[in-house]
Amino acid sequence: MRQFRKLLSLQLVRFLLVGILNTGFSYSIYAGLMYFGLNYVMANFLALILGIFFSFHTQGSLVFRNHNNRLIFRFAAAWLLIFLINIGLISLIIRCGFNAYFAGAAALVPITIISYLIQKFFVFGATTSSPPSISSKLDL
Repeated sequence: MRQFRKLLSLQLVRFLLVGILNTGFSYSIYAGLMYFGLNYVMANFLALILGIFFSFHTQGSLVFRNHNNRLIFRFAAAWLLIFLINIGLISLIIRCGFNAYFAGAAALVPITIISYLIQKFFVFGATTSSPPSISSKLDL
């Protein structure tokens, strides 16, 4: 049990677990809206919007321990940037001769790392007024 708590104390582990939660939430919204008759474009759009708000709160509070609601615009801008990087990376992998399914899966690891770093340093970490301590610098 102590090892489990120690593992959860790592910010990167919390980021990955909350990412799974956020993905499940967004997909559930998408599937539910499709079930009730919305077309996939509108269902995807609404799931994206609701997912951004949900993810903002879960990432902010559970991962980065930042409850500043004014960061929502920075968070949305970060996700636009992450989306564009993801599309570019997938396109690059496809041009190397792989199919879109493989390219999307292969992009997951680098995009997860990029997403973590953008959120840690640009979205949620940029609002601290005092310099981070040595222990927080070690908290991946």
